Amino acid sequence: MAAASPVVVRRAVPADALAIADVRVGAWRTTYRGMIPDAYLAGMSVEASEAHWRRILEAPPGRFSVFVAADDDDVATGFAAGLMLDPPKHGCDAELTAIYLRADRQRTGIGRRLVGAVAAAQRSQGATALLTWVIAGNRSARAFYEALGAELLVEQPFQWDGIDLVEAGYGFRDLDRLVAACGGAAALH
Repeated sequence: MAAASPVVVRRAVPADALAIADVRVGAWRTTYRGMIPDAYLAGMSVEASEAHWRRILEAPPGRFSVFVAADDDDVATGFAAGLMLDPPKHGCDAELTAIYLRADRQRTGIGRRLVGAVAAAQRSQGATALLTWVIAGNRSARAFYEALGAELLVEQPFQWDGIDLVEAGYGFRDLDRLVAACGGAAALH
C-alpha cells in the first residue's frame, strides 16, 4: 500500500464546503452504521451538508473555528469545528462540534492535529475548557478523546432527527495541556 500524502492543517474557507460535506457524510455512513438506521444514513445529502457548511464558512469571523486537513492537492480529507458556548455547559465555555476524517486518514495523527487547531483557536478567543459530544456507542471516538485526556462528564439520552440515541459528553479542562497533547503550535500551518 502506498504511503498517504502529507497533509496541512489550515483554516477552512468557503471553497472547502463541498469537501467538508463529502467527508462528513462519508464518515457518518461508515462510523455510525449499526448505531443509526441504515435508511437515515443512505438518505444523507452531501448537497444539504454543503449548504450548511458554506453558511458557516461565509459567516463573519467570530465564535466559529473550522479547520481542514488538506492533502497536497489542497483537497480536504478531514475537518474539525468548534465554537464558543454562551452560556457555558458542564463547566466548558467552548465546544468541539465536529471532527471527521476519511476512513483512510483515520489513526494517522491527523485527528489530533485537527483537535489541537480547534482547541488553540478557541483558547485564543478566551476559552478555558472544551466540551465535545459523541454517540455513546462510538467506542473508537471515546478512546480517542480519553487518550487526549478528556474527562467523561455525562451520558444522557438525546434525539437526532427523531432517532433516540445516547450521547456521552467529554470535557477537556486544560486547553494548554490539550494543545500540547495534540502537537502544540506545530499542528497548524
